[in-house]
Amino acid sequence: MPLILGTNSIKDTGYDVANSVRFNSGDSPYLNKTLSSSGNPKKFTISFWQKLGTSFDADRAVISGGADSNNYLVVRNSSSQTIQILETVSGSDHTNLVTNRVFRDVSAWYHIVVAIDTTQGTDTNRVKLYVNGTQETSFSTATYPGQNDDLQFNNNTAHAIGRRQPQGNIYMDGYLAEFVFIDDQQLGPTSFGEFDEDSPTIWKPKDVSGLTFGTNGFYLDFEDSGTLGNDAAGSNNFTSNNLAATDQSTDTCTNNFCTLNSLDTLYNGGTFSEGNLKVVTADSIYGAVTSTIGINSGKWYAEFKATDAGRDFAMVGIKSTPATGNGDGVGANDGYSYYSNGGKKVHGGSETSYGNSYDDGDIIGVAVDLDNNKIYFSKNGTFQNSGDPTTGSTGTGSAFDLDAPPSGFYFFSVSHEDNADGGTWEANFGSPPYSISSGNSDANGYGNFEYSVPSGYYALNSKNLAEFG
Repeated sequence: MPLILGTNSIKDTGYDVANSVRFNSGDSPYLNKTLSSSGNPKKFTISFWQKLGTSFDADRAVISGGADSNNYLVVRNSSSQTIQILETVSGSDHTNLVTNRVFRDVSAWYHIVVAIDTTQGTDTNRVKLYVNGTQETSFSTATYPGQNDDLQFNNNTAHAIGRRQPQGNIYMDGYLAEFVFIDDQQLGPTSFGEFDEDSPTIWKPKDVSGLTFGTNGFYLDFEDSGTLGNDAAGSNNFTSNNLAATDQSTDTCTNNFCTLNSLDTLYNGGTFSEGNLKVVTADSIYGAVTSTIGINSGKWYAEFKATDAGRDFAMVGIKSTPATGNGDGVGANDGYSYYSNGGKKVHGGSETSYGNSYDDGDIIGVAVDLDNNKIYFSKNGTFQNSGDPTTGSTGTGSAFDLDAPPSGFYFFSVSHEDNADGGTWEANFGSPPYSISSGNSDANGYGNFEYSVPSGYYALNSKNLAEFG
């Protein structure tokens, strides 16, 4: 079983979402459209699934629209880890809801519904916010629009997904999937999702293609890599800006892929990006970055690109305790690593010769066999020490015989050695942040890897965990 479980992380949900879009705030990515005509600014519904990216270093807009910087509406993830619905009219707050509950799980998918109907007599019914099927009713700030007010949204103005459109700032960071806008209806969450009948705490998406979307309504399923803003329900297409084909991801709300955990790091000053799949580490810091999902059985494969090996002091492998627990690098105490400096393997702080050295641009494959307690490392597709990950208990050429994990789980992990230059790792758990020249999946058809996945090994995602974890 995995240690960290996001929404829909355990079982097959029936309805499958194929793609999401990975928004990397540093690239200033967004989708935009100026509506050709006004819809109903009194009544509409916004629904989307999101997986958070960086460690909340700034406000992040999800969707916005309006005439100018003094007249707009925005739904955003705030730097205080709350969700905010803010409407400004003539420079003053007209609608402002800020949740008391915080949302900071970077391993999980959240379903957000914002349902508007200003014709309602009760002010709390005019703006409703739902998260994973449940209405949020506790707000630190709660300012509702007046009855029958026209909001600064769904008018003949510029709208954007992924940034605050009038100002052109506070860009989204993370993943978005199943983005739906319904014009002229205030709908509840059950129009877009449902609780699983066998596991009633699991909220899952359902097919929305049969909904009535209205004049300005749209459904972005992100399945067309060439046109990420394509409206799958009609012709209200959005224009893609600063989004590449590599930003289309298979990490979705029905198949949650592992990423690096931006909340579990001792890299003070380290910078995460690309949906927590890239980390630039700080100089002279000894520690590790771990994955969001822990494993204690099964066979798992991932690739790590040493984009900048940090003056030959890079380490990659697995470790048991979280990085914030003891400050150890991947090769110390509870970790097992492949070390770039001279070609070595490291465990318990002890270095021994192993394979070839690696450097900038090399891709290191890590194959973890927890059924036989072995680990293997490859460099650019060649397993080191003549390793054969398919030999089971024989463990031909394995780097280490693994001890039982002290915490009960192992995490994929990267680090750089103490007193070294910082470096850059890019992690590929099956949904890569960089271009793949060949393309290889596991036996279940999941993942996009540069090199062949060893037989019997799988990409680390929720569907594979349900079967093999």
